[in-house]
Amino acid sequence: MSPTKASDNTVNDDCQKNYMAPDDWCTSSYDSCTLPKHIQEVALIQLRENESVRKQAISAFRQWISKNMDVQNVNTDENFLLRFLRAKKFSLPMAQQMLLKYLNLRQKFPMYFMGLDCLIPAISELIDSGYMFVSPFRDSDGRRVIIGTAKGFDLRKYSNRDLGIVHIITYETLLNDEVNQVVGFTHFGDFHSITPAYITLFAPNEFATLIKWGEQSIPMRHKAIHLLNVPSPIKFAYDYFQTRISPKLNARMKVCNQ
Repeated sequence: MSPTKASDNTVNDDCQKNYMAPDDWCTSSYDSCTLPKHIQEVALIQLRENESVRKQAISAFRQWISKNMDVQNVNTDENFLLRFLRAKKFSLPMAQQMLLKYLNLRQKFPMYFMGLDCLIPAISELIDSGYMFVSPFRDSDGRRVIIGTAKGFDLRKYSNRDLGIVHIITYETLLNDEVNQVVGFTHFGDFHSITPAYITLFAPNEFATLIKWGEQSIPMRHKAIHLLNVPSPIKFAYDYFQTRISPKLNARMKVCNQ
């Protein structure tokens, strides 16, 4: 990843929400923990999170942002910062690096992050078609289950930007829920309808960067990934995908073919 410049990380839209002047960041009040008791226990065991750790980490994170010239106008509310802290198990340096990578991802690929509106006709149609949706039921570990299919995605009608926006809207919406930040996510992807033509949606370098940077910068705890009905003609794309993600995520991925 290229070095970060101050001018590269000026963020607007949703990231600018609730911006506070530097003098107010460390003296602002903290929201009391709203997590259910059993989720607080999960957070303590898996993330080393308790009330004291959370308050200290948020305060230190805000101080770092106020003094860091590489970031400007960044959302500093607790929900947003906790996404990164929980994704990195309250390692402040790792959370800071993840935030920088997240901002770089937004700057590198603004077409997927700006204008996130589910009422845009193409986006609304894709969501209604069942291209990607979230189960109304959590799995046995309390995780939200994200389900993706190629159903309804017409290559002649929709673009890679439409695809990317649906993904980012889904992820950003789910991350607003602090329970999801703690317990993580389970993914199911049904590739039954996918053909080799789908690979042409992205240039090879763009696809590689999105996969690698996406894992490193979007603060989601991916706990299980199940890929169903992967056609033989696109298995090479899956093999390439595996080379771009971390060994940890690879170990959590399973392919199930009939």
